Amino acid sequence: MAEVTFKDVDKVYGTDVHAVKDLSLDIRDGEFLVLVGPSGCGKTTALRMVAGLEEISDGTISIGGRVVNELTPKDRDIAMVFQNYALYPHMSVAENIAFGLRLRKTPKEEIERRVAWASKMLDLTPYLARRPKELSGGQRQRVAMGRAIVREPQAFLMDEPLSNLDAKLRVQMRADIARLQDELGTTTIYVTHDQVEAMTMGDRVAVMSMGELQQVDVPQRLYDSPANLFVAGFIGTPPMNLIQAQVQSQNGSVALTVGKQSLVLSDQALSRYPGIRNAAGRTIVLGVRSEDLYPAANRPDLPTLTANLELLEALGSQSIAHLRVDAEVVRLHAAHSDEEPEEAEGEGVTSTRPNLVATFTSRDAVGLKLHAEMPIAVDVSNVHVFDAESGAPLR
Repeated sequence: MAEVTFKDVDKVYGTDVHAVKDLSLDIRDGEFLVLVGPSGCGKTTALRMVAGLEEISDGTISIGGRVVNELTPKDRDIAMVFQNYALYPHMSVAENIAFGLRLRKTPKEEIERRVAWASKMLDLTPYLARRPKELSGGQRQRVAMGRAIVREPQAFLMDEPLSNLDAKLRVQMRADIARLQDELGTTTIYVTHDQVEAMTMGDRVAVMSMGELQQVDVPQRLYDSPANLFVAGFIGTPPMNLIQAQVQSQNGSVALTVGKQSLVLSDQALSRYPGIRNAAGRTIVLGVRSEDLYPAANRPDLPTLTANLELLEALGSQSIAHLRVDAEVVRLHAAHSDEEPEEAEGEGVTSTRPNLVATFTSRDAVGLKLHAEMPIAVDVSNVHVFDAESGAPLR
């Protein structure tokens, strides 16, 4: 086990493709750190630089206090688990798990001991004689995990290992990997574009965009206190609602004008975002989580916005309401998202589509009428406010 450190790390392809920019990050000994972000954000490149599969353009990477910039992958004492399993089809499960140990000329008795130990831990003992083609996707991924853990490396590197599995199996494997890492206590860097995986698995989560580290923190603080507009819009399912609003200040109170409607901010919101008091007359970005919106009849104590109910998705215990208000929606730039450029063009364009998403209990959703206007209560104590130009929170 060992800590892994990035210090001012850059990766440039050719002369102008800056895949990773000035990355500085400390992964503690025994920590499970998740690198998350949209496609092309640099997270896999960062992981491959730790593994030695990509050269570093500038900066240093250390594993266990030793700078590894010039070391070959086999000399770095790490184990990597790939997205596509990378198993040898002609070998049995036991032979695949033992392969790295045989290359290192580990004694036969020790190989057998470690393979038996890993197989028991991963529930693979009944399948040791099978070939990969005789296994399910989840079993193949467990074999790849077994091959990594028998080496007892200083660090595990995992590159989107669950992306080829179906939804139900991904949930199971998430729990299995988190349990395994907790039992082994091995420093782990896990790359994913799925922020649900990131939030449920990581001790800490590092959010990347366009090659730059945006924020690194424990999952709940990422959710409750995003460092900028990108993190706010990326972390959360459904994503945070982001719409433009104008700031009005009068007699010590602060109100946000959304379209032609007004929301007076609570003292709690003002204490969390005191910078809003100095933004009178400016256009800012208002962020509201879906769980902070309610049918107005259920929360008469809260201020309201009038919205049109465009779509209602029933999910059993809850319903997702897609609403439209007369306000300009803020979309993350295409370079920060998986949307096509034409979908993300023009930040702050009045939406003709739903621009608010609310999570109601299914009981609260009973009787709601599609394509009808309805008052939506907003818990203004939990809203977020960001500068429209820089994306920084107005703290």
